[in-house]
Amino acid sequence: MIIDTHTHFYDPTRPQGIPWPLENEAWLYRRVLPEHHRALATPEGVTGTVVVEASAWLEDNQWILDLATDEPWIVGFVGHVDPNRPEFKADIDRFAANELFRGIRCGGGYFADITAGSFLGDMQHLLARDLQLDVLIGPNLLGQVAELAHRLPDLRIVINHCGSVEIGDGELDPVWLEAIAKMAEHAQVYMKVSAVMEKSTSYPGPEDLDFYWPMLDAMWQAFGEDRLIYGSNWPVSDRAGGFKAATDIVKAFFSGKGEAAAEKYFWKNAKAAYKWIERS
Repeated sequence: MIIDTHTHFYDPTRPQGIPWPLENEAWLYRRVLPEHHRALATPEGVTGTVVVEASAWLEDNQWILDLATDEPWIVGFVGHVDPNRPEFKADIDRFAANELFRGIRCGGGYFADITAGSFLGDMQHLLARDLQLDVLIGPNLLGQVAELAHRLPDLRIVINHCGSVEIGDGELDPVWLEAIAKMAEHAQVYMKVSAVMEKSTSYPGPEDLDFYWPMLDAMWQAFGEDRLIYGSNWPVSDRAGGFKAATDIVKAFFSGKGEAAAEKYFWKNAKAAYKWIERS
């Protein structure tokens, strides 16, 4: 079993269109739906996906949930509901009525100061609803994730895309290394090892494991076998390399850690972090 915990679905042919991607991003601007991911991912052993928000439009949360109604390939959805608004809790309660709604994703703006506005109270509401938080930020703000985890130690937090580190021919970013060590001190913080080939400073990314080994090993050393999670970031990942090539890289790394560790990475840890729904 493999659960891909990071895909984006959208349809620019809808009457209302889409806010992202933009029409001039020709490589992304197309219909991207569950059947397209399934055709690509099934040959690699993927059995389902957790969809992550790709639209800032509030009603597109409902669009994804409606899409998932008769689509068992979707086992969970991380939505886009902006904190620091009076309506936040009501919006969360509305979407959380659907068991496939597993949490939300927030970007870096909220982590410049996690004490601003109602952010901490809003995160407390996620926790009260047994929902999780995906975080998309770069190394310079990752320390704030550790602070949030300190304040709300039971909130499940998933860092997206390896913490947005970049890798090239030099040493790994020391700010990133320090940040992942601090975050790993908190038991409910997970690292999503996703968008791996996109971490290369040049595209297309190399297809050999050796290039990515220092980054993957650093995350392994920090988080261990129980808090690393698989995700592709498809279709955005296409800009750096093919779906199979990216999957082969992480398969090679985690298979070297033993069958039990690979099983945790590819689905069991995602079950703990997202509490995704098993569907027939």
